[in-house]
Amino acid sequence: MLAGLTMLAGLGWAMTPFSADHKKEAVQQLYASYKKCFPEIPDISPVEAIRLHQEGQAVLVDVRPLAERQVSRLPGAISLTEYLHDIGSYQGKTIIAYDTIGYRSGLVVQKQRAKGLPLVNLQGGMLGWLHAGGKAFDDFGETSRVHVYGALWNYPPPGCETVR
Repeated sequence: MLAGLTMLAGLGWAMTPFSADHKKEAVQQLYASYKKCFPEIPDISPVEAIRLHQEGQAVLVDVRPLAERQVSRLPGAISLTEYLHDIGSYQGKTIIAYDTIGYRSGLVVQKQRAKGLPLVNLQGGMLGWLHAGGKAFDDFGETSRVHVYGALWNYPPPGCETVR
């Protein structure tokens, strides 16, 4: 996996300004490369996650550290600690874990499913959600800011201001 990421970076993926479609494709390709690390866990497309969330059928669990969550998060998202503290409150909902692009959340889903918890991973993470037309929020409401973790994941849709 690391070799693939290095190759992408070497090709200029993290530095070259791309169109919205190219950025969306980069997010999808990066997620596909990460998915190889946890092929057994279920995931969900951003479009399906948005639909379930809008219908009140999903709980969004942000597994990123507080510093990243303070920049922005998905609507109504809770932290992993909040979810684990009150699992019973979320019965009957689809529990969707996410991070920036899906690697860290994939590892969390893998670990929690081994304990019997029904989490699924958001394909492409927060960036996938934003590319699918979803919104991000901070403590003051809707925001265009998104924490991209690092240069390799700097593929936000148009109109987003990135923070690293």
